[in-house]
Amino acid sequence: MKGYYARKIHSLLGLIPLSFFILTHAITNFAAYEGGQQGFRDAVTRINDLPLVIFLEIFVIWLPLLFHGVYGLYIAYQAQPNIGHFNTERNWRYVLQRVSGIIAFVFIVWHVYTTRFQILFGNATHDDLGGMMHQMVTQPAYFIFFTIGVIATTFHFANGLWAFLVSWGITIGPRAQRISSYICMGVFVVVTALFMLSLFAFRNEEFANTAQVFTTLKTLIG
Repeated sequence: MKGYYARKIHSLLGLIPLSFFILTHAITNFAAYEGGQQGFRDAVTRINDLPLVIFLEIFVIWLPLLFHGVYGLYIAYQAQPNIGHFNTERNWRYVLQRVSGIIAFVFIVWHVYTTRFQILFGNATHDDLGGMMHQMVTQPAYFIFFTIGVIATTFHFANGLWAFLVSWGITIGPRAQRISSYICMGVFVVVTALFMLSLFAFRNEEFANTAQVFTTLKTLIG
């Protein structure tokens, strides 16, 4: 029973903070595509002007995501894929959810460390974020890394949403599960597109704006 409840908490805490984190992050980053450097700065300022933003980050996003990520790694370690014997859509969803979860966990930890934590450490400011992203995504290896990380994260989110609806008894019959699958995969495509447009926007020269950004980034990524 303990494993049952732990998995339920894992599922719930994955949905609520992950969906908030993903969607807020997607909308904020998309401002770089819509409004350029100033639009992105304004979007970042709006987020950081929220009341009790540090409290919200710690207790609504980071701690729940940390539990979801660490326990998810434990679940992935225990997983026993059987696609060799049962080559079905559900089995592939199960395997891809575990693989994408591992990639997403590594990517999010790295991304948060090289951005948000550097601000907390005093190595950068919120105004530097656009320049930091520019320095990274203009390097082919890092752009590929970001692309893989984004796709893994958005798929894990969207497929996890579908699995949540099934496991919590919200979509019961085959028809409801099929419709929810189409909707969730549509969410995957839309959110992925928002992030990818943002990555291409960060490649624009207007984001290459300060020497401090370059110096900080060299320290972070060698």
